[in-house]
Amino acid sequence: MSADGSLRGVERPAHLRGDLRLVAEIIEPGSRVLDIGCGDGELLAFLAQHKGVDGRGMELSQSGVNAGVRHGLSVIQGDADHDLEDYPSDAFDYVVLSQTLPATRRPRQVIEHLVRIGRRAIVSFPNFGHWRIRFRLLLDGRMPVTPVLSQVWYETPNIHLCTITDFVALCEETGVVIERSVTLDGAGLPYRLNPRGALANLLAEQALFVLRGGRG
Repeated sequence: MSADGSLRGVERPAHLRGDLRLVAEIIEPGSRVLDIGCGDGELLAFLAQHKGVDGRGMELSQSGVNAGVRHGLSVIQGDADHDLEDYPSDAFDYVVLSQTLPATRRPRQVIEHLVRIGRRAIVSFPNFGHWRIRFRLLLDGRMPVTPVLSQVWYETPNIHLCTITDFVALCEETGVVIERSVTLDGAGLPYRLNPRGALANLLAEQALFVLRGGRG
């Protein structure tokens, strides 16, 4: 990855979300990949075309599953909270969970399954500790709406919002190893901030982590 987080030797389609471009950079060519909450499969399609991955997708919405299948992708309907336990250990090289963790009912168990199923897990999520969110809560006393957290509280699928500091603490509590981490702005462009520091928790709107299980 270059200093600005751009992809080297890989086409960067304009439609691919910022954090997904970073995911695409991390994943090695020819890898076995499971994308959980894959939506219409845009990441899987990009990885299959440009990196020759053996990709699989899991998506809760039927419309997302249908869209992925129409594009020739292997996508099944599934729920991260209940269906990951059916996957064998080390079945994939990478398991991706992008912007989906806050919508899970059992985030701790989901993370534990990710690092069991995959040799590496790549997780991205919005940072609820960002200064703008804190300011809006302080000023208005209402749940904020931001470009990253774009839905009002009664329509959002997010039920377990967390900060970067919360996520790092969860990894420490569960023995999950953080191999790489990137803090991001709202557009998915990287910041040069240490995710374990208070400044990252205040300034970064998103974060991306590469994880592995403590087993090695």
